[in-house]
Amino acid sequence: MATNFKQFMKSLPLLLVCIVLIFSSCGPQKKDEKALPSVKETMDEVVTRLYKELDKEALDTISHSYAEHYLTEEEKESLATQYWKVKVNVPTTVSLMRNKGQEVVPFWLKPSGFSLTALEVKNEHDTYEVWQKDFDAGEIQLGINGFGKHRPVYFIGLAPQNAEEELEITPVFPAKQHIEVFEIGAFTYHDWSGLTLTEVPDALKGQQLLTTIRGRAREAHMVDAFRTTAYPTGEKPDQVLLTWSESPENSMDIQWRTTETVPSGIVKYWKGGTKDTLETQAEKFLMEDRLLQNDRYMNRFTAKLRSLTPETEYGYIVGNEEAGWSSPQTFNTASDKDKPFSFVWSGDVHLSEVWGNNIQKAEKRFPDIAFYYIAGDLVNTGLYRDDWDKLFQYAGGTVARKPLMAVPGNHDSQDGLGAWMFEKMLSYPSDSPSPEMAGRSYAFNYGNALFLMIDSTFPNEDQTEWIEKKLKESDAIWKIAVFHFPPFNAVEPYEDIQEEWGPLFDKYHVDMVMGGHFHYYMRSKPINNGQIVKNPEDGTIYWISVGTTGKNKDVETGSYAEIQFQADHLYQYITIDGKTMKAQTINVDGEKVDQFSINK
Repeated sequence: MATNFKQFMKSLPLLLVCIVLIFSSCGPQKKDEKALPSVKETMDEVVTRLYKELDKEALDTISHSYAEHYLTEEEKESLATQYWKVKVNVPTTVSLMRNKGQEVVPFWLKPSGFSLTALEVKNEHDTYEVWQKDFDAGEIQLGINGFGKHRPVYFIGLAPQNAEEELEITPVFPAKQHIEVFEIGAFTYHDWSGLTLTEVPDALKGQQLLTTIRGRAREAHMVDAFRTTAYPTGEKPDQVLLTWSESPENSMDIQWRTTETVPSGIVKYWKGGTKDTLETQAEKFLMEDRLLQNDRYMNRFTAKLRSLTPETEYGYIVGNEEAGWSSPQTFNTASDKDKPFSFVWSGDVHLSEVWGNNIQKAEKRFPDIAFYYIAGDLVNTGLYRDDWDKLFQYAGGTVARKPLMAVPGNHDSQDGLGAWMFEKMLSYPSDSPSPEMAGRSYAFNYGNALFLMIDSTFPNEDQTEWIEKKLKESDAIWKIAVFHFPPFNAVEPYEDIQEEWGPLFDKYHVDMVMGGHFHYYMRSKPINNGQIVKNPEDGTIYWISVGTTGKNKDVETGSYAEIQFQADHLYQYITIDGKTMKAQTINVDGEKVDQFSINK
């Protein structure tokens, strides 16, 4: 027995090798046993290699043909198969709608077996040619929209090859997909659901239509893609910014940036007139903008100061001993009593240097300002970090002394890609309608006023319950709602917002609704239930302003407008003192172009 056991142990290694060989020889041997990298992983590698091999001038001359020939075979395969994947239970015909305005056909489309048909699909803006291919049951893999940033990206329709069979679609990548019925009136881009199909061939009607987002054009962007920032990071902290994510009475969030090489950040702070210094460690986030060739990565630091004393001035610096410290700045906490306060708000800013000059002038003219806020469209393209660099550079040191509160506009959350840079650049409350809206729809109280900051790029109905909850719970004297899309305007009235949120503004008496989006100035008469009323106490004033260049000229003046005009580069200075609100609108020359007051 012992001898047999010893012989077994001696032969065990050989036995294990045989087992491995047996199992490794079972089943089909595929060259792609290793999963292909994702489109993102592939493009990360490609761009990194381009930076090593090409200078700025060469990067600016990359063409579609150069991009295709630059790729390795594995990279081509990844970009041809990993962009869009679904599983189907029966043999399926895929119809791919390619925008006819796109100059270059995606490199993989014809070689993969798709054929161009005579069919066409249209919406009010674009015409799409239809390519088709038959697939067996199983996984369907499709490639990128191209190497340019052509926003009307392709979308697809699926139908069983045997009309008697029922087609079941299982999303693989992206994992969450919206499926429409292919018909006139269906939308194709879920970041622009108002853009619907106007012409659909009979051969495609009734198919399952998989929608997409226009932002997917950026996933493999290489042609005319590379950017530079005029304000790259350094080791020493800059772009110091104040915000609130908790009560303005006893907290302050401080943010700044450095190069990726700086490992940590600290805030040192003290009460005005004292020498006792406290420290708070900052959280660090590595932010990447892949196509920002001269500053691809940066560290974004956020320090949250808590248990501060109300109505107190504090001094502070940020940084660390190795990399250096910022210049000393000061901020003030809010009073825990009902005292007068003032603030400045702007409509669309679009990283305007003039806006930056305006708020610097406002700070000198009105030193009592407690904070600033922007009603959306802080930048032109929310996922271009160089846009944010300009915004903070132009603001100067103002936002290092007074908090900046804001909501996203359609340019900050562009093409369905979300507003993650907005979220990381600006630290706001997380008490939101849902976790995905944290820091984008939020509320804060200052003095005797409630500020409802709403991200109107999210679906209205998903926020209604939260809005009512905040209004119902509030005992504030003044209630102000801030969001980008103005319900009452003379360009494109948002009747859905009027119907969804208007009754809440009426029921809980929201005093002001402030927005932008349309680049002109309008202040409405008080409105209740869609009708003009005489007194502000009985209705809500809807207010549109523009912090950048005006563009909506000769806009018809609505019957609801108290005052309306075309203008550029405005800001509003508001003072609240008990039951009195005074407001004035100021232009780039420092002139008052509108003013009013409300007494409760």
